[in-house]
Order: sequence, then structure tokens, then C-alpha cells
Amino acid sequence: MAELKTLAQWLRESSRAVFFGGAGVSTESGIPDFRSVDGLYNLKYDEPPETIISHSYFESRTEAFYRFYKDKMLYLDAKPNTAHQRLAEWEVRGHLAAVVTQNIDGLHQAAGSRRVYELHGSVHRNYCIHCGKLFDAKYVKESDGAPRCDACGGLIKPDVVLYEEGLDQEILQGAVEAIRMADLLIIGGTSLAVYPAAGLINYYRGKRLVIVNKAPTPADHSADLVLQGPIGELFGQIEW
Repeated sequence: MAELKTLAQWLRESSRAVFFGGAGVSTESGIPDFRSVDGLYNLKYDEPPETIISHSYFESRTEAFYRFYKDKMLYLDAKPNTAHQRLAEWEVRGHLAAVVTQNIDGLHQAAGSRRVYELHGSVHRNYCIHCGKLFDAKYVKESDGAPRCDACGGLIKPDVVLYEEGLDQEILQGAVEAIRMADLLIIGGTSLAVYPAAGLINYYRGKRLVIVNKAPTPADHSADLVLQGPIGELFGQIEW
């Protein structure tokens, strides 16, 4: 595919490439996205998922929040796929400067990526809202009902950005700076529908913009290269 050859060439010529990704990066690892036909938004619950994973719902209906969270957002057996692995390789080779992700699964780090800006937090970080003690995702997954701190009995909250909550400003600033300084921006596995995260691509000042996604995005018209298909399959075809 000519487009893949072009992307490979641009990567070889880059020293500050940045990858901006969303849920579609992890679907090939068995983690469902939100907006596809089989995504979380289309599953049948008494209340819509965006209501259940909101800050107010967490506070008012904590047990129900955790039933959904454990069942539909904790995929602790998921492994990095080819997309995660290739991104880590490109960083090691000195071409990829950072990954900016909307995902909370930690698969980029599991694949070996070192500079990862997790805009929406991570399921692997959890803390007691009373004493601050930290817990891993396994502790949360295996707890009965809402997880409680084994030191003080306080409620444990996942370090993920729920609806109604703001992004971490330090992480946000790091992501903005990485995108601003990039000489190649690759957007992958995202519909570019979730704000404020999707708005970060407006900080890009480089001349090469690549979009890799199964479906069209609002930014396709301004991209220099558009590839449609599963991102892991496409990245796996890139010959260095």
C-alpha cells in the first residue's frame, strides 16, 4: 500500500513524531470502544454509560458505579497489540517523541512506551479518598462491591477522569507541548468526538498530519495522509 510506504518514510525522517490515540487502538486487544455498534454506548443498561461513569453517579450510587466499572471497564487480561508494540519500537528508534492517549488501560506502557500522556487517567492507579493509600486494579477488581481501603476503610476511587471532572492540568500541558513541538502527528483509533481531548490536535504546527481510523473523522479533510482500517493491522504492515 502506497500510503503505508509514505508513512514509513515520514517516520524515518522524523525525530519528534507524536501519536494521538483513542479507544480504537485497544479494540484489537479485546477492549470495546464506546461509539461503535458493539461499543459501550450501545449496550442496554437502565441508565446510559455516560451517566454511570460520571462523578455525581460515583458519589450518589457508588455500588452501581462499581458494578458497571468492574464489568465493562476493567480488562486486566488484555495484552498490547501490534499498534502498541510498533509505537514503542518507534520510540526506541528515536523517531516517536510521545504518545498522547485517551485510553485508561495502560497498554502503551505495557508494550514499552515510556513517554505517555494519559489524558483520562488509568485504571491501574487507584487511591483511598480518605487517607490517600494507593491500590492496583487487581485489588479493585477482586473487591466485594465498592472497594474499601485496607488501612482506614475509606472508599477507593480509580484515578480516571469521569464525566463532569476536568483533565489533570499537568498531563494536559505536557500533551499540548508534545503536540506543539511535533514534526509529525499521527492520529489513530479515535473518532475525534470527545472534547476537550480532541481539541488538542489544534495545537499541532507541523506539516505532516496522518489519520488512521476505521471510519472517517472530522479532521480527514485537513490531513496529509488518511488510512482506513484496523490500526494494528495497518501498523503491522509498515516495513522499516
